[in-house]
Amino acid sequence: MADKVIVAGVSVDTRHWIGGRRVASAETFTDTSPIDGSTLGEIARGGPAEAEAAVAAAKAAFPAWAATSPAERARVLHAVADGVEKRLDELAIVETTDNGALLRSHRRGVMPRVAHNFRFFADWLLRLEHEDFETRGHTNHVSWDPAGPSVLITPWNAPLMLATWKVAPALAAGNTVVLKPAEWSPLTASLLADIAAEAGLPAGVLNVVQGYGSEIGDALTSHPDVRRISFTGSVPTARRIAGSAAARLTPLSLELGGKSPLLVFADADLDLAVDLAVEQYDNAGQVCLAATRILVEETVAEEFTRRFVDKASALVQGDPREETTDVGPTIHPRQLEKIDGFVRRAVEAGARAVIGGHRRDGQYYAPTLLTDVAQDSEIVQEEVFGPVLTLQTFGTEEEAVRLADDTRFGLAATVATGDHERAERVTAQLVAGTVWVNCFFVRDLQAPFGGSRHSGVGREGGTWSFDFYCDVKNTVTAPNGWKNHG
Repeated sequence: MADKVIVAGVSVDTRHWIGGRRVASAETFTDTSPIDGSTLGEIARGGPAEAEAAVAAAKAAFPAWAATSPAERARVLHAVADGVEKRLDELAIVETTDNGALLRSHRRGVMPRVAHNFRFFADWLLRLEHEDFETRGHTNHVSWDPAGPSVLITPWNAPLMLATWKVAPALAAGNTVVLKPAEWSPLTASLLADIAAEAGLPAGVLNVVQGYGSEIGDALTSHPDVRRISFTGSVPTARRIAGSAAARLTPLSLELGGKSPLLVFADADLDLAVDLAVEQYDNAGQVCLAATRILVEETVAEEFTRRFVDKASALVQGDPREETTDVGPTIHPRQLEKIDGFVRRAVEAGARAVIGGHRRDGQYYAPTLLTDVAQDSEIVQEEVFGPVLTLQTFGTEEEAVRLADDTRFGLAATVATGDHERAERVTAQLVAGTVWVNCFFVRDLQAPFGGSRHSGVGREGGTWSFDFYCDVKNTVTAPNGWKNHG
């Protein structure tokens, strides 16, 4: 196996990063580009041995990193952010080649956000405090103690950004990390290891191991030396991870699937509502937060649909490296098959494809809008994770809320209305970790992030991240208990 591959002119190491050095595996897996199906390289395929080595490295590095002052940890994280910014274009083209998301989005939004993730949590660490308070004259002092080695398992749809949502706060908290990126988009995690080492992050503080699902995942999530597990992905995988963690009572943070609604009321700015709806095709619909269920008030449904079709039909689908492309490919042939199966079954059950409903050449699926769908149908209840939206109508505010909340998920919701009081009433009733009103995907890292119901367990962001990645301690001191030693 070659130790490195060249992707769009960028050299990427295909081995694991464990204990500050590159480590090969006896077996590999093939990484392909969703853009054209071409082989990008053979990636080290880790298993229990690599998991053991990575956790051992994280455990060995933990005492020194935990004892490092917050100011010094913050300085190193800012140096990592500097490294991301210096290699922004390289990271952008590698990520686009590896997972098919738009290059222009990576350059202008995603990779700058990666750097921001490190800067934000570095700065938040230095301002992290809880005001002391008294109980019957005793002083209570709250502190955040680093918890220990943390296993972070991340998805393929926004590989580096979602990885650093976890890596940055875990490192800021004083934990050491074993990062396991998704096997369908592993490359930028390897580049992150290089950047972190160049920034001065000590050996063993960040470890990156590649591998297929449970082959390495089970060994990581059941390891007795792991103190935190954070996972973003599917509900079935989360159940497996939770089972492993339960035996050792390892704290979990789970950000899982979504089937989020977009509620469009008759008093909404209809052009804005249409823009919000079409935006759900971003990243070929491969966004956990996407509002894939469009619920429109009956009186404006016909006009909304007409405007939506006009706008969505103008989207350009093709090579994500082209500046004019709006919608790229799906990540993998298996994902394409899954998407197509959902749509075919929906149409067979009576749904009508207003636009799309079919594959295009390669790994591309046409942006699709389905109507005439039943509330209890598979296409309305299950996450497709592709460029497929459904449209239903409602007659009253109460019906809109009922339809919106009628799934097992609760990750996000979007509301389009011109009535402030209605917005307050509706958002108060929606089951969701995040609700956007007349906007979408505005994400501030100081806000709590996570899902309700089957969309997740726990919250991260701002102080919530430190609450998770730390053992929060309260020290109670009695008054006048000190001896005077002169």
